[in-house]
Amino acid sequence: MKDLQLKEKRIWHKFYAPGTPVSIDYDKTTVTRALRRTAERVPDRVAINYMGGKMTYRQLNGLVNRFARFLMAQGIKEKDKVAVIMPNLPQTIVANMAIMRIGAVAVQNNPLYTERELSYQLNDSDAVFAITLTLLVPRILKLMSETKIKKVMGCHIHSYLPFPKKQLFPLVKKAMYRKLETNETVLLFEEQINKYSDEPVEDKADWNEMGAMVYTGGTTGVSKGVMLSHRNLSCNVQQLNAALPGLDERESCTGSFPIFHSAGFTIIQDYLIWKGITHCLIPRPEPKGLFDMIKRDRPTFVTGAPTMFVGLLNIPEFRKMDLTFIKGFISGSAPLAAETIRDIKELTGATMGEAYGLTETTVLTAMTPWGGTIKPGTVGVPVPDTDIKIVDVANGTKELKTGEAGEICIKGPQVMMGYYKKPKETEEVLKKGWFYTGDIGFFDKEGYLTISDRKKDMILASGFNIYPVEVDNVLMNHPKILEVCTIGVPDSYRGETVKVYVVVKPGQTMAVDEVIAFSKEKLAAYKVPKQVEFIDELPKSPVGKILRREVREMEKKKRQGVA
Repeated sequence: MKDLQLKEKRIWHKFYAPGTPVSIDYDKTTVTRALRRTAERVPDRVAINYMGGKMTYRQLNGLVNRFARFLMAQGIKEKDKVAVIMPNLPQTIVANMAIMRIGAVAVQNNPLYTERELSYQLNDSDAVFAITLTLLVPRILKLMSETKIKKVMGCHIHSYLPFPKKQLFPLVKKAMYRKLETNETVLLFEEQINKYSDEPVEDKADWNEMGAMVYTGGTTGVSKGVMLSHRNLSCNVQQLNAALPGLDERESCTGSFPIFHSAGFTIIQDYLIWKGITHCLIPRPEPKGLFDMIKRDRPTFVTGAPTMFVGLLNIPEFRKMDLTFIKGFISGSAPLAAETIRDIKELTGATMGEAYGLTETTVLTAMTPWGGTIKPGTVGVPVPDTDIKIVDVANGTKELKTGEAGEICIKGPQVMMGYYKKPKETEEVLKKGWFYTGDIGFFDKEGYLTISDRKKDMILASGFNIYPVEVDNVLMNHPKILEVCTIGVPDSYRGETVKVYVVVKPGQTMAVDEVIAFSKEKLAAYKVPKQVEFIDELPKSPVGKILRREVREMEKKKRQGVA
């Protein structure tokens, strides 16, 4: 697969860690075929460690075959869209692999989304079947009349645990575990999975066809479905594998990134399957849960957003533990503070690697050279076969010099096929093979990349992308609100958090609690404003457009004044 290789050498290649190739001769194997290959090579190795419940690669591959047969029996065919609305559970991986194995498309949806948010994505993706938690089945049933979903499958969160559910969730409502009333429309994973043979099924995953759709936001606030081909997924996995030279496949790694997120889908799910590494999964990634997993399962690699590592460092018992079994940490989704890198290194002696990427680039584009020089404040260097250029923000046509900040543009085999059903938006960001990210950054003289700003208005809180216009649009529906402007403000824990400036209609009065309560009804929890400030008037352009950049500048000056 020489056509995918980067033809010219770049300055950053000189600083690759020993053993990292400049280019890769790609193995044209899809991730679903890689699962079968791994199951044949190391059948008894643990594939998934779900809070102590273990599943081997032989068992995982068998379940994928069973579920693939189930899907085909339900009439799911090649190129059909199947919505996966799940946290990190064994069933999530089984479903994704089975969907892709039969040539259908695994559409990733956030289970924390409200009905309004899910309705939009389900309609946009043309999904015909939904897989979700049993607890969320009623929500999907309510949406069926306004979407193309014909059937919904529920999965129990406790099915693959090694001990009775009552020991783990003594305070959870009994309703969570009540028997789901199944019929032709509502199906239960646990009832269906063993009805079908685990014998191999024909793998219809086509290298050049779409394998997954992962949603990301946009500057307009409209969520876009990123089309990722089997080629995108496989190549990005192989790029990550090349960027981690010498990594022992007998390692175990925490599944801390949500699988419905591109980082979780590609790194936690696909890469570990390709390599044959053990996934240590937790359904709700948060510092205490991650700490409990580290204490119980002793994973050799720990992944997560910066907030996870900050949270771990704030747990006294974590600081007192013998953590020498950890060989490395990988952080992504947001910048990592230099003191966090230092504290982790001093505490464990392990390497902290940072990674940078976007959903539109499958996930990975740059990372700290594994075993090479670490430069805090940077996201490392482009991974093999990835070209990055920095261009002027105004026109995007002039390539800038070393040290000059501009828009980051990416080219490589991991760049998406495009946005689903959005040709105009696709053309705006894909130009002559280059993906224009909207992120602002610069290279130093050794080719290390620093992300300095964002061209977009996106707020990055705890690794989640939050788009201000979406929050604006929700709040503008409140009968007391005249105008609103949402921005991101610094937060010691989340990196950024959501703040809204609100102009109340004449004659009305409003409290902060009203704004927050209204937001909670319409938005996922992580999008809900954490700070609210009432203001008499918002800055506007001559044509009446609210100037978000001036609001940010106003907030910045206010904070400097307080400081």
